[in-house]
Amino acid sequence: MTVDFITPVVDDPFNVFAMGGRPIVALNVVCFPTKYLELEVLQKILEGGFERVRSAGAFLVGGHSVQDDEPKYGLVVYGEAEKSKLWRTTGAHEGDNLILTKPIGTGIAITAIKAGMIEDESTRTEAADSMMKLNMIELPDELHTAVHAGTDVTGFGLAGHLSDMVNGGLNCEINLKSLPSITGVKDLADMGLVPEGAYRNMAAFQDNVDVDGQFQQADVDMVYDAQTSGGLLLAVDPEKSSAVLNHIRQKGFERAEIIGTFTAGTGRIILSEGRF
Repeated sequence: MTVDFITPVVDDPFNVFAMGGRPIVALNVVCFPTKYLELEVLQKILEGGFERVRSAGAFLVGGHSVQDDEPKYGLVVYGEAEKSKLWRTTGAHEGDNLILTKPIGTGIAITAIKAGMIEDESTRTEAADSMMKLNMIELPDELHTAVHAGTDVTGFGLAGHLSDMVNGGLNCEINLKSLPSITGVKDLADMGLVPEGAYRNMAAFQDNVDVDGQFQQADVDMVYDAQTSGGLLLAVDPEKSSAVLNHIRQKGFERAEIIGTFTAGTGRIILSEGRF
């Protein structure tokens, strides 16, 4: 069972969405300023949430709403999974490849959208499409068991959530050259449009991160950017990682990439120039 809700990040209220996993039932959580916005806007927000819930194969069975000065929307979600098939944050093996299913950079894109600094409309479109994409990736049994650990990339950024996957006996080396990002976000980061959440993540996790190479600051900022409805991080048996990656791409996650590998170590995240 999980809950998440967000403030608006796009103008079209149909695009407000925060949900992931394999849900069965969901409840709306709504804050809405009826004094400032028409009820038709609230109707479209709820229609958007309902469409995503049904697309996930779940049922929307009610919810709760309150008056607020700023609109907020989200969902409480209950889901189930077979105990033997659960992906936990720990459990990666030495030698596993790390797959990221969505490009990162939604935090920077949202900051630029709110500031009215988006010049390339493909950035806005790509960010919205990524956030709306359900993280439902059903693998056949022979590939499902090849995934040894998994998590999603949300508010704590890539570095924060990857920190949950490395333990005292492992490091994870990330190839920054293979890290997919939303079109234009690195240029936006160069302009200083880095959200406060990214700086908080950097302060919290940078002591666990080693930069091994010469990189632009924007490249490093990507690993700390706080994501809304980000992708999945999967630790995968190297002998089956290509098959898992191809299956994920065929499911509509065209930007999915193998971005790193787990090695013996002491719980470090290493940003490299791609030696693996």
